[in-house]
Amino acid sequence: MNDKNQSQSSLVLIVDDVPSNIAVLHDALDEYGYTVLVANNGETALKLVAEVEPDIILLDAVMPGMDGFEVCRQLKASNRTSHIPVIFMTGLTETEHVVAAFEAGGTDYVTKPIRINEVLVRMLSQLQTSRQVTQARSALDAFGQAAIAITPRNGRIIWQTPLSRDWLKTYFSEEMGSSSLVELITPPTVFEWITTAYQADASGNTLEPLTVIKSAKRLTLSPGDVSSEEQWMIVLQEESDSAQIEALMHIFKLTKRESEVLYWTTKGKTSRDIGDILGSSSRTVNKHLEHVFIKLGVETRTAAASLAMSKLRVKQ
Repeated sequence: MNDKNQSQSSLVLIVDDVPSNIAVLHDALDEYGYTVLVANNGETALKLVAEVEPDIILLDAVMPGMDGFEVCRQLKASNRTSHIPVIFMTGLTETEHVVAAFEAGGTDYVTKPIRINEVLVRMLSQLQTSRQVTQARSALDAFGQAAIAITPRNGRIIWQTPLSRDWLKTYFSEEMGSSSLVELITPPTVFEWITTAYQADASGNTLEPLTVIKSAKRLTLSPGDVSSEEQWMIVLQEESDSAQIEALMHIFKLTKRESEVLYWTTKGKTSRDIGDILGSSSRTVNKHLEHVFIKLGVETRTAAASLAMSKLRVKQ
C-alpha cells in the first residue's frame, strides 16, 4: 500500500454485529489514516448516516433485525445517501447472495474472514471512483448543466444534477408515477434507449439522441459515456421554440418577427407553412426573409437555415 494520503480525509462507517470484527477493521483502517465510525446494527447505522455522511460504508450482510441488504436498500432509496459506495462483508458466497448484494445497491463485496489488504484496495478503488463522480457532478451543477449517471444492470440513478431531476419529473411524470423510489429509477423509455445506445457504441455505431416533446418544449437526451459496464452517463438539454427564437434575435440582431420566420425556416417550413403558424401571408413571410438574408449576409433559405442552426448549436 503506497496511497495512504488518499485516505486522510475519508470517513468510513463499519457496520457489523460482531465486536471482534469491528475491532480488527477499526484498528487497521485507523492505522491507515481513515476516520472511522462504527455501528453494531442496521438501525444505528442509518441514524449515523443521517447525522454524519460517510464517504464509504463497510456493511455486514447478515445481522439480527435489519440485515445489511435492507440497510443498503434504504440508503439507495434516498437521494441524499444513494451516492455513498457500499462494500458488503459476508461469509455468504453463494451466487444468490452476491446477486442480492448488488441488487440492493452494493458497489462491491468482500468475503469473510476479512483480508485487510483486500479491503483496503477495494476501498481505495471505490473512493477514487466516487470522488471522480462527485467532482463531475459539482462541475455540472455549477454551470447549470443537466446530467444523470445510471447503473446499467438495473437502471438505478446513481446521481443526477438538480436540473435533470426537475426535467425528468416534468417530461416523464406519467411513466414514473408517484413511487417513493421515483427519483432513483430511470424512466423505462430512457433506459430502453440508453441500453440501445450502449449496444450501438459496443459495435462502433452511434445512436440518435432521444427527444421528448411536451407542449412547446423539447427535452433532448444524449449519450454521454456509455462505454463502461459500471456506469452510464446521459446529458440532458431542454429546448423551446420561444427560447430559440429569442436566441436568434440576439445573435443576428433581428426583429422578433424576423427571428420567428428564420426559426421556422430552420425547421424546414415553407413560406405558406410559416404564414399559417404566424397568422401572416406567405408574401409577408417572404418580405421578412429578404430582410433576414441581408442581415445574415446570405442569399438562400438553405444558407440562412444552415447558418442559424450552426450558431444555435454553438450557443447551446
